[in-house]
Parts: sequence; C-alpha cells; structure tokens
Amino acid sequence: MTRRLSFVLLASALVAGQVGCGDDSSGAGGAGAGGAPPAAIAFGPMASLVAPGGKGSFRFGAASAATQIEDANDRTDWWFWTAPESDGGLGRGTFVGEASRGYSLALEDVALLTAMHLDSYRFSIEWSRIEPQRDVIDEEALAHYGALIDALVAAGVRPMITVHHFSNPVWVSDPRDPDCAAGPSDENLCGFDHPEGGSLIVEEMREHAALLAERFGDRVDEWGTVNEPVNYLLAGYGLGSFPPGKQEILSEEGLLQRFVPTVRTFLRLHAAAYRAIKENDLVDADGDGSASDVGFTLSVGSFAPAQANAPSDAPQDREAAARVEYVYHHLFVEAARQGRFDADLDGTLEEDLPEVRGTVDWLGVQYYFRAGVTGTLASGAPGGIIPVLNITPCFPPIDFGACLPIEDPTKCVPAMRYEYYEPGIHDVLVDFSRRWPDLPLLVSESGIATEVERRRSEHVVRSLEQIARARDEGVDVRGYYHWSLFDNFEWAEGFGPRFGLYQVDYATYARSATEGATTLGDVARERALTVAQRSELGGLGPMAPEGDGSECP
Repeated sequence: MTRRLSFVLLASALVAGQVGCGDDSSGAGGAGAGGAPPAAIAFGPMASLVAPGGKGSFRFGAASAATQIEDANDRTDWWFWTAPESDGGLGRGTFVGEASRGYSLALEDVALLTAMHLDSYRFSIEWSRIEPQRDVIDEEALAHYGALIDALVAAGVRPMITVHHFSNPVWVSDPRDPDCAAGPSDENLCGFDHPEGGSLIVEEMREHAALLAERFGDRVDEWGTVNEPVNYLLAGYGLGSFPPGKQEILSEEGLLQRFVPTVRTFLRLHAAAYRAIKENDLVDADGDGSASDVGFTLSVGSFAPAQANAPSDAPQDREAAARVEYVYHHLFVEAARQGRFDADLDGTLEEDLPEVRGTVDWLGVQYYFRAGVTGTLASGAPGGIIPVLNITPCFPPIDFGACLPIEDPTKCVPAMRYEYYEPGIHDVLVDFSRRWPDLPLLVSESGIATEVERRRSEHVVRSLEQIARARDEGVDVRGYYHWSLFDNFEWAEGFGPRFGLYQVDYATYARSATEGATTLGDVARERALTVAQRSELGGLGPMAPEGDGSECP
C-alpha cells in the first residue's frame, strides 16, 4: 500500500485532510430518504478481470507486498536502507528485520484468506529473493513461491502477482552508493535515473518478468507489473524518503532533466514486464479465454484546492489541484495507453514512446485519503514549492498553507496524519470510467490504519458502498482488495500503523482476526452488504473515535 500517497510516501509524512466538499447522501448508506434504512447491496460472483463477459462480476480480496511482510531478506535495498549503521546499513527509519514473518509463514497464512471466504490474494514476488545477485537465480526461492501459488489454487483463492512493489535487489541501486561514481556494475546498476544503468535495469526486469511468467503462468493469469509508479518514484527519486534516497524534484533542472527521464525509464520497465509476461504466460489457467491479464496499480487521492489553510476557489489553486490529479491519476495511464509521453509536464503528450503503447489491460485504483493543494505562495502570488507544476501539497507538520482542518475529527487517521473521505473512491472511479470507458477497473488497495477495530469494519462497509454507488452509475469496477491481509512494515512509517485485517503480535508473530476481518468475511460469504451492516457501519457520518483529531492538520 503505499500508503500513500501520494504525498504521504512522498515526504514520509503527508497529507492533510480537507473540508468543503460537502456531504453526499446519494446511496451512501446510513439512513435512507425520510429516515428509511438503506437497502442491501448484492455483489456478483468473481469472473474475468478483463473480458467483456466479466463486466458486472466482483471479487473480494486482500493484498500484501513482499518486503513489507517477509522475514530475513538481506538482499533487498530496504534491508540496507533500514539496517543499523553498526550492521552495515544506513539506519534510515525502523529496521525492516523480520517484518511479519510472511515468508516463513506463507503457507499457514493461506488459511487467513479462506477463513474470510476471499476470492483472490494480491501479493508480490520479491525480485531480490529470485535474483539475489545479478544473473544468479535462486531455485529454492522460486520453489517457495510456487508452493504458495499451489496452496492458493488448492484453496480456491485466485493469485494475483505484482512483479515490482517498491523494492529492488540491492544490485539495482545500492543506497549505500547513490552517486555511483564508478558507473554501472554487477554490484550496482546505479538506479532508474542513471543514463546507462536505467536501460540495463529495464532489460533485467524483462528477464525477471519472463522467468516468473514461464514458471508460474500455468497457475497464474492475473499480473500487475508495477505498484503505484508515480508514488514510488517520488518517494525514491523525488524527495528521498525511500531508497535510493535521491531528491530531484525541488528544482526545475532536477525535475525536468533528472526526475522526468526516470519516469520515462520506469514506463519502459513496466512495458518490458508487460510484454515479457504476455510472451511467456501462454496457459489459460482460469479458463476465461485469456492466458494473461496484465495491468498496474495507481495511487490516487481526493485533492482539493486550498489557500491560507482554507478552501479556495482561486483559479491558481483549482489549477494546482488539477495538476496534481494529472500527475498522479492520468500521466502514467495515458502514456501506457497511447504510447506518448509528456516530457515537460505541460499536459500535452508530445513525445512518442511506441514501445509502451497498449500495455495496460486493467487498472488498479488505490485510495486512502483526501488532501489540500495550493498553487499560491505566502505572498498570495501564484507559485509552489514544486517548480514547473507550481504546486504545494500539505506536508504536515510543515505548513505552507495547503493544510486544511478536518471538519469531522473522527475522520482523522492519527497513525498516518491524513483524512479518510468516503466519497473520494467513488469520484476517482467515475472520473477514470469517463476517461477510459474500455478499461476495466479494480480497487486493488484501500484500508485504514487503526487500533480501534470498529473503524476497520466501518471502512470496509463504507468503501464497498461507494464502489457499489459507482457501479450503479455504470462504472466497470470488478473488485475490492483490502489493504492489508495482516499488519506489516509500513515503509518509512515503520511498524506503527496497523492496516491489517489480522493483527500481528510482534513478540510471537501470531495472527489474530480483527473485527474488520469478521466484517469483510461476512460480506464475502454472503456476497452482499446487508441492511444491518449498512445501518450500523455505513454512511458518511462520524466513525468510531480514535484520538481527538489533533493529529491531523
């Protein structure tokens, strides 16, 4: 998960809540018109993720990411990024260490999915385990993931594999040597932003994706190439809160001459993985007529114009919010569909990239928060801390005027310092459906960090209400994956935020079901939201409290 954001990961402390969008009562749950109870909502069975016949189908799932859950992987960049300096690392944030022991307990964890009657499990395969050294393949790791896939299939849980989810083998870009003065080598290819190394990494990814498709394609048809590409690149190469820790977006030269070419390289990496999977997964494992359905997932948010810590109608602020939406929501998708790229971020796709054209079969939407954005300097003149785009998002605790108080303090998510805003997922799905009516959509992540179990149940029900509302309006959204299956390492946020449907006791690594797991399991079993669930947990009203709201701007 990223958690997100889109600006959260960005600066490792992101976004704030926003007021002023008003309450939306259209089919949102709670009491209906005239105080009548809301109606039950039925969901269809799981079917094809991309075929026309799959429209109207629905799948319930949970998601995870390898580095966030897997124990003792000392070949990933995150290991060296977070390990103490005394152990040869950089000591950045909390040490990932044993994470949630999701590697050694992988087969046991399949039972968590079946206990909730889930249709599918979205997880990533750790590149650094498969290829711990460049061009050296670990057959034991391949066998481990093969056994997990076998267990999922035997349990009736459809596997969806993410190829790249925020982590790399340390030889892709060693965070201990970010300048890479010696140039690309087998020990350090210098990262996606290196003019020579970037192309070498793209080729390595092509080989890696081909290997996964060849080994697992007889049991796996659903693949995601990359997870939240804009978010990942901003965190790792834009603001330096992820490995390799580079900061390239705070000057015009850095943004246009270093960061934008990195985005172009990552697009090529996505496209190389897409084509490698298509060429090597030739078995229709689920019998829907397609051997491989390949897409990617996107971090999205609800962005609102702000100025001087208040909602704004000023043109520069409305335009700033629209530019953030363009970069986060539209830029990567349009490039993958059209094979054209916006190299100067002016909103026009002027550069041909034919190798990336047509490389998205489905699109995953990952939603967590609402945030303020301003295009105004403290003087009132247009401008922002991010050049060219002239935008300033809310970066708590630093306040540049984009942060807005949350009207309802129960919607503050204290562990992440942002606002949960229910209708945001509906609005994004509707926008995407209008822009790309032929592109099947999937809510591939959504969740809430909380220690209060009732809040997770409320999040599950309210998210599904908003998804159902979009489906009623004709949006082709085919499922919901909750983030996350169990508590994990939340990247720059460490182990503090608990997103899990199952809570992890980090002393024993035992998993215990939360109320959210019970609620999602009940919904998945019945394939419906009941009147009682919607009346008790749904709607747009206050949530079960956690904190006093002061944790969010």
